[in-house]
Amino acid sequence: MSTQGEANLPVRLKEEPATETGAPSKNALKKAAKEKEKAEKAAKRLAEEEAAKVKADANDTSKHLYGPLLTSSPRLTKNFCPSLKDLEGSSESEEVTVQARVYNARVQSAKLAFLVLREQEHTIQVVIAEGGQHGISRQMVKFCGGINTESYVRVTGQVKPPKEPVHSTTISNLELHVESLYVISSAEEQLPLQVKDCLKPPSTKEEGDQDATSTDTNDPNSSLKTRLDSKVLATRAPATNAIFQLQSEICAIFSAYMISHNFTMIQPSYLAGAATEGGSGVFEVAYFDRKAYLTQSPQFFKQMAIAGDLGPVYSIGPVFRAENSNTKRHLTEFTGLDFEMPIREHYHEVLSFGEDLMLHLLHQLATNTKCQYLTTIIRNAGYPDAGTFKLPSAAKEGDAPPKATRITFAEAKTLLKESGYDIGPDPHADIDTAQEKALGELVAAKYGTDFFTVDQYPLSLRPFYTHPSPSDPSLSNSYDFFMRGQEIMSGAQRIHELPMLREMMRSKGVDPDDPGFKDYEDAFRYGCPMHGGGGLGLNRILQFWLGLNNIREATLFPRDPVRLGP
Repeated sequence: MSTQGEANLPVRLKEEPATETGAPSKNALKKAAKEKEKAEKAAKRLAEEEAAKVKADANDTSKHLYGPLLTSSPRLTKNFCPSLKDLEGSSESEEVTVQARVYNARVQSAKLAFLVLREQEHTIQVVIAEGGQHGISRQMVKFCGGINTESYVRVTGQVKPPKEPVHSTTISNLELHVESLYVISSAEEQLPLQVKDCLKPPSTKEEGDQDATSTDTNDPNSSLKTRLDSKVLATRAPATNAIFQLQSEICAIFSAYMISHNFTMIQPSYLAGAATEGGSGVFEVAYFDRKAYLTQSPQFFKQMAIAGDLGPVYSIGPVFRAENSNTKRHLTEFTGLDFEMPIREHYHEVLSFGEDLMLHLLHQLATNTKCQYLTTIIRNAGYPDAGTFKLPSAAKEGDAPPKATRITFAEAKTLLKESGYDIGPDPHADIDTAQEKALGELVAAKYGTDFFTVDQYPLSLRPFYTHPSPSDPSLSNSYDFFMRGQEIMSGAQRIHELPMLREMMRSKGVDPDDPGFKDYEDAFRYGCPMHGGGGLGLNRILQFWLGLNNIREATLFPRDPVRLGP
């Protein structure tokens, strides 16, 4: 049983050698005294530091000018500047308030710190100096210089010209001298990805590989996989941000063109009771007590809208393909720019409309001020093919707008054969991916354009709702659109007569009596105009316009066989 004195000794003293009487040795007592003295000094030092901090805080003359911005704080919107870019129009010494991210923060000295604020592609230097009109304290200088990068802040200050241009920021002729700074949202100190590591394109791999070669998150040029895993951070890089702004412009141009041609926008369902294409490449979902499928296209709904006398229609929405393909141009979900229109006499009315639509879209991408600006940001970030897309041009000033280059499927195969490509003995065999790319190079060399269309595909290569060619039953009234030798759209005249449709379904191995097709078939039982259309792939248009290596770079939240997040 321990004595009272033993119980009060540190545990480790029980391991020290004891005297014959059982009392602690002199060495043990001496060591315990030193430990006690050390602990007392540490406690005293901590108390002194805490007291000094309390005193400093009490003497901090600018503590009301910085810190976290609480929801109950008064609104500080005096001369609020909605964009950093708008600062370029500010007058000297004008007081403004901005909200942006901290791209870089550093303390120069106890009296001076610098921040770089970033908003999309725009950056500006911020100066925090002790003293001044508002009495900036050293505590405020230290706080501002220690803010974690990517934190979101509100800054009020005076706009002034720097002594020398700030070449490290996009706004080089102005800087912001802080009067107050509040942290709206603080980013963590350790981030999975640094925005500065996404300023250049990810490195590339061979065709069929999803990700870039590097998986090291410390690589200054981070991999595609790392960027996809941390998409929110990666999207903050100026070029990546500009890519998705440009994607928005494509949708706006497409929609404006359709509206100007009296198309009605529809919102099709993306759930169906049967597989649209009648194949296995669909995602099956549980729908209460029965099966449903994510649509492979809005095809059925566009056709039913035509039968409902809505006239020409278009839609912008998701398309789902359950294909286990991991190439650089395939996704399991992408965005379709779809249209469908009645035919008066010949399906080339639809083909010509689609060609004119694409030429208009591509011309706008090449000449629209905002599109040019965004493309320049992307090109300057290391994407050399951005803005180099070849378009057909008019012979001379004042001529009618140029038409798209159009060849038949048979002519495409002849071009390939004459250039030494083995196309095989079957004239109806499909053109593979490598041959499509080669065809793009051949057309660009011969016709001076990176956009072209291929008409009259073999019927065996098209879905069951494709109208056969009246002149040759082995062919179809169908077409594909290409950019840089890669397909961006499939389209066709659709079958509008029910007996022919049911016969074609049987020939393609699709059961026309499947209950999932009933509503679709009813559209033709009630009478339907001749019609046709197509579906453009938004992500591919953006990919091939900019010359991106991988379609995932042109997709905000890509989905493929191995990726279901973020």
